[in-house]
Amino acid sequence: MNKSLHRTVIIVGAGPVGMTAALALRSQGLPATILEAEPQGRFRPGSRAIFIHKATLSLLEDICPGLGFTLKNNGIIWPVKRTFYQGKEVYSRRYAPPEPEQLPHFTSLAQVEIERHLYEACLEANVEFVWNTPIKEVTTDSIGVFLSTESGESWTAEYVIGSDGARSAVRRSAGIELEGPRSKDSFLVVDLKEDENDPLPLERTFHYEHPAMEGRNVLFVPFKGGWRVDLQLLDGDDPEAFGEVEGVRKWLPKVMHPKYADRITWVSTYQFYQVVARSFTDANRRVLLAGEAAHLFAPFGARGLNSGVPDAILVVRGIVQALGAEDEASREQAIAAPAEERRLAAQYNRDAAGIALEHIQGGSPYMRTKRELAASLSSVLPRLGRWLDEGPYGPKTGHSQVTTKY
Repeated sequence: MNKSLHRTVIIVGAGPVGMTAALALRSQGLPATILEAEPQGRFRPGSRAIFIHKATLSLLEDICPGLGFTLKNNGIIWPVKRTFYQGKEVYSRRYAPPEPEQLPHFTSLAQVEIERHLYEACLEANVEFVWNTPIKEVTTDSIGVFLSTESGESWTAEYVIGSDGARSAVRRSAGIELEGPRSKDSFLVVDLKEDENDPLPLERTFHYEHPAMEGRNVLFVPFKGGWRVDLQLLDGDDPEAFGEVEGVRKWLPKVMHPKYADRITWVSTYQFYQVVARSFTDANRRVLLAGEAAHLFAPFGARGLNSGVPDAILVVRGIVQALGAEDEASREQAIAAPAEERRLAAQYNRDAAGIALEHIQGGSPYMRTKRELAASLSSVLPRLGRWLDEGPYGPKTGHSQVTTKY
């Protein structure tokens, strides 16, 4: 075998989680190599993960000083959030602007921009990228990992971090299954380009049962340069009729200024998975999973990328400890500990996203009655309006037995 294709640690997947893992390795003084199936400069459509929590900004700042502030400065921080129930405002809040020298509670920008800033940080940190390298198979033993590519190349490593997304070749080769349900409801996600000459106010707005949309829920979220509109479809709705661009142009003017019907940049229809890998490591403790290779959640509460970042950082910490272990038992424990911690975190995040999903769907008579009562009493009991506002995003806390918020 060509020794030039051996690396101490190989990361599979050059998405935001894989690049975070690479930066974490470099922060520990270790070399980082990323194998990516797609070509350099690949097109990545859609806003996707647009919301980065402060906890995530802080983690990125720790492993790459300046990166958290770069994301802050290149995103937007909407100062107002509002919630409506059947057209009636039940909650609003205005936030004070963050101090310039502090990380904000969040920042909002398209995932393609998040990835661009991570990529620039990786280049500065001398991360090695190997493009056009789809993985065919990954096998492990007690000594290390063997990777074969679709083009016939062979790579070896002491450890592999699988951050290659929902269809992870690394997870499949390791024989690790995803467990959990799939949402029955369909949701439509529409990206819109903002009118820079006449922009809308920066407000995150959620409508329960929007009166102009025959009772469908609608969420409006601004991000740098655009808006994302989430529409919950009802039973019996035809996703294609609502989700084709011409279909969006028919209903969008009912909820936004008509000009936005000509500013559509991306449309996608989802039925969300709520799944977690049975294990985040293989039997030989040589492969670790992170991000969507390890879990898929409904997006409510923005726990996807915001849990993928701590996945990457904690598994790197485990690898660093394993590389310095004095015996096999210590080495295996160094890998097993972060793998189990991140599995517990993922289960909690899945359940939290599920709570938010149940709240949004309002499918049970109990939840629907509870929402209606809260809306009717919100003017006299503001905490009920706040409950309606926070419900679509799930619990704000993390698992009590993990070291990170998400």
